[in-house]
Parts: sequence; structure tokens; C-alpha cells
Amino acid sequence: MIAAELIDPMIPALKPGDSVADALEWMQEHRLSQLVIADAGIYTGIVSEDLLLDLSDDERPISDVMRLAETVMARENQHLLELIPMVTEHRLDVLAIVGEGNELLGCVSTTELLRQFARDLGMLESGAILVLALDEHDYSMSEISRLVESNNAKIISSYYSSAAIGMADRSRLTLKLNRRDITPLVSTLERFGYTIESAFANVPIESVDQERYDALMRYLNT
Repeated sequence: MIAAELIDPMIPALKPGDSVADALEWMQEHRLSQLVIADAGIYTGIVSEDLLLDLSDDERPISDVMRLAETVMARENQHLLELIPMVTEHRLDVLAIVGEGNELLGCVSTTELLRQFARDLGMLESGAILVLALDEHDYSMSEISRLVESNNAKIISSYYSSAAIGMADRSRLTLKLNRRDITPLVSTLERFGYTIESAFANVPIESVDQERYDALMRYLNT
């Protein structure tokens, strides 16, 4: 999903002439700690509630504090996975979506970005989560997929975390599966030499290493 498809038309944009009081009122109404600013339709930045609350005169126009605004924005054709780092790095509550000439097309809240991210990863679907500890040289998604499917399960989504330098056994592969009962799959993966670091499901998992699972197992209400 791209940025233009994530725009929430209900999130307002401030104008330079709007007062600090108006901006704070809109933030409270929409339950946001930030709002974007557009001057004649052109995006100029983001202003935060904390900044405005520190001002003694709430009748001052937003233009007086625009120099303190952050100018972080997303292009309309950027992918959702490119937007997540933006909002996390800059601790944004809203993200402006702009066109080629920096014209403001609309905004999206961080909450909605994360909700869509979880939806795309299949995290809202029922199923177990399995975390494998891997040596990077042993990583083969095709083989792991084959073993998963041989147990009548499907990988809904996955992500791979590389090991830190000098820690070859610390790479992680996280799998979201379409089944809750993954006891047979755990046994199969262990039989083929894979190390199961943790498993998250809402049914007990039995394995040849039950003691380790007893320490790591968690239950999710799905």
C-alpha cells in the first residue's frame, strides 16, 4: 500500500494564520499531539502540542512558530514500509503526504500506519508466531517454507533480523503462521536442526525440549 492510499480526510491541516488556541482545540478534538501546516496548499511543516502549550499567548498565529516546525514528509507514491521508519525516527503522531511540488495531499496518523502495517503482515489473523535463531549461512527460506507446508501450515508473513557483527548465531527469523497448534511443526523443525528460540500461541506446544519451551512459552488472546 502506498502513502496516497493511506490519507485520512478527517485529519485537518493548519494554516499560518490560525491561532495557537485554534490549533490546540483541533488537536484535542482529533486526539492528536501534532498537526501539519499548509500555506496556500503547500506543506510547510508540523507543529506539536508541547510546543504550543509553552507559549504564553494563545492568540498568536501559527506563523510565529513555524520556524520551529519539523519538515518531515512522505511522497504520495512511497510504500507503507518506507513510512514506518519516518514516524518512528522523528516520533511523529501524524505524517504529511505531499505531491511533486510539495502540495499537501493529506495526512495519515501513526496509529493508522501501524494498524495497516499489522494488517498487511497478517498480525490481526489468528495463528501462532514462531521465532527461529539462525546462523546466516544456514538461512534458507525455501527449505523452511517446505517444512512448514509439509505440516499443513502456511506462512502468512515473515521478517528476518540480521545478526550483530561477531554473533553469527543471533540472526532471527520470525514467522506468523495460519495455525495455532504448531506442535508437529516445532518437532519437524527441530528434527532438521533448527533452533526454536520462542513460540507464541494460545495452545500448549510440546517438543523434545519441553523444559526450554516451558520457560519461553507465552499465550496470545487471538
